[in-house]
This record gives sequence, structure tokens and C-alpha cells, in this order.
Amino acid sequence: MAHHTNQFDPGEKVAIKETGEVVTISKYKYIKNMKRYSYTVKEHPKTFFFEEELEKI
Repeated sequence: MAHHTNQFDPGEKVAIKETGEVVTISKYKYIKNMKRYSYTVKEHPKTFFFEEELEKI
């Protein structure tokens, strides 16, 4: 079974849906038990976001 691929890549600029803030993806990882990707961004290194919280700009 192929699992889905990440939507965003390191270095890519995306917007946080909730605030509209533009941020830069620093890294991502696949969380197997949640079957989703989490992303860290350069502007907020101590937190992470799920794909559905971010959008392409």
C-alpha cells in the first residue's frame, strides 16, 4: 500500500491557514501511527504543523 507523499518540501514558503502568516518549511516527518505528516518551520522552530494547517501560496 502506497502511503501519500508530503505536500510541502524544505525551503518552500507556505501560509499558516489560521493566521495567514507566511513561513518557510524547514523539515517534515511522517507520523506512522497518525498516518500524516508534521512540519517544522523556520519561523517557529519549537512547534510543528500538520499538512491541513498549512497551504500553498
